[in-house]
Amino acid sequence: MTATYVITTEIGQVRRLINDTDVTPVSDAQFTDEEIQFFLNLGGSVLMGASKALESLAAKYTASPSSETIGDYSYKQGTVKNMLDLAAQYAKQDASVPVFEIAEMDLAAIGDPDA
Repeated sequence: MTATYVITTEIGQVRRLINDTDVTPVSDAQFTDEEIQFFLNLGGSVLMGASKALESLAAKYTASPSSETIGDYSYKQGTVKNMLDLAAQYAKQDASVPVFEIAEMDLAAIGDPDA
C-alpha cells in the first residue's frame, strides 16, 4: 500500500481536491493510492473520483458521535455535511464538462489543390 502526492497525476489531483496531501508518513494519508485509483475507476474522472472519495470519507464519520477529538485532530458532524456538499459540487462540475468538443471543418482547405 502506497500513498504518493504528485500533482501531475490523477491520484495527486484527487488528493489535492480532497485535501489529502500529507502522505509522509503513509499512515497520515486518508487513502492509499490504490484506494484513490478505485475512486477514479468508479467515477471515471478526477472530479468524480474526488467526489467518491469525499463520500467515502463522510460515510466513515457518519456513524460516529456528533464530535470527536483525537490528539490534535477533531471534527464535528458539520464536517460530514461539508464533505458531502463538496462531493456534490464536484459531481455537478463534472456533469457540466462536455464529453467531447464539436469538431470544426477546415473550410479554407476545400478547393485548394495545395492543401
